Amino acid sequence: MNGIRLPSADGGFRMYRPSTDPLGPFTCAPARSRTFYSAAHVAAAPPSASGAGGPVVDWEATLAFRHRLWGLGLGVAEAMDTAQRGMGLDWPGAVELIRRSAAEARAVGGRIVCGAGTDQLPAGRAHSLAEVTAAYEEQLAFVESCGAGAVLMASRALVAAARAPEDYLEVYGGLLRQSARPVVLHWLGPMFDPELAGYWGHDDLDDATGLVLKLIAEHPAKVDGIKISLLDADRETELRRRLPAGVRCYTGDDHHYPQLIAGDGELASDALLGVFDPIAPLAARAARALDLGDTAGFRELLDPTVALARHLFAPPTRNYKTGIVLLAWLAGYQDHFTLLGGLESARSLPHLATAYERADLLGLFPDPELAAGRMRRLLAVHGAAS
Repeated sequence: MNGIRLPSADGGFRMYRPSTDPLGPFTCAPARSRTFYSAAHVAAAPPSASGAGGPVVDWEATLAFRHRLWGLGLGVAEAMDTAQRGMGLDWPGAVELIRRSAAEARAVGGRIVCGAGTDQLPAGRAHSLAEVTAAYEEQLAFVESCGAGAVLMASRALVAAARAPEDYLEVYGGLLRQSARPVVLHWLGPMFDPELAGYWGHDDLDDATGLVLKLIAEHPAKVDGIKISLLDADRETELRRRLPAGVRCYTGDDHHYPQLIAGDGELASDALLGVFDPIAPLAARAARALDLGDTAGFRELLDPTVALARHLFAPPTRNYKTGIVLLAWLAGYQDHFTLLGGLESARSLPHLATAYERADLLGLFPDPELAAGRMRRLLAVHGAAS
């Protein structure tokens, strides 16, 4: 295959010769040693398909991608921030996404949890704690009515409404008391969403950790686990150590996930990760290695993916979705490099070029020639053709 000239961040170019040795097909049953969820992206239809009602989801590609994850033995975390909740996908769109994905999961016995938040509340004005609670209750009830587990997503509206840490205990405590099954809590740091700074009522992370542990200790039977997305491995390890028995720590750390999932010999994290979307074939193989007791093999498979993950989730971290959708398009999992809300333009061309190169080096493109051809097309559109 001919080389491809890729733009660099310094304004120059470099030649790259695409891989000719992609990963082969792989299927696997769900892992036994850990619980693995991939926060799955949404495939948007091309801009020409969007009318006055806003962006349109490509349902065929979106649901096919979820079946691909289930076939690899991974669970699906649906309608999370990867799906651009609050950044292009509104609550009515999330309702349809959850309904369809939950039905598909039931049909194939796939594992699924879905995000429940407060994003149906109108933006741009203050809301009372009662309104925030009611919004959470509506979404939680809908998720559970679809037969899915719920992830109680961090809420911008709650940050704005809360006047004291006790307000978080009141809102979450009420939700946990009425949930039909154990839920996953979600601690999403401000690097993912600046409007979530000070979550749990504290700017100091030690104080915030204390409050969330108090919440879990008061309702241990209603908390399946907590997803922690702070990109701080030491803090996650400390939180994991202090959790009640039976409550999982789901790593959401897209920078340190291999070491956190592998564990310290005594405790280990489960996973609910956005980066599992593009690296799903390798994550599935690594999960199989763990089931066989091969921790070294697990690290050999996942450690090389960290360079790609850290690139995709580089600041501003909230724009990681752009690289994830680029890789799905290059891999042939969808026909367009289009994101809800026009976020395909959120990353620079050199950033996208590096994402392509690192994914190709990992063998993540089933058809490297297709991926290279699409990358050349993208470069040509931006005037950087070789």
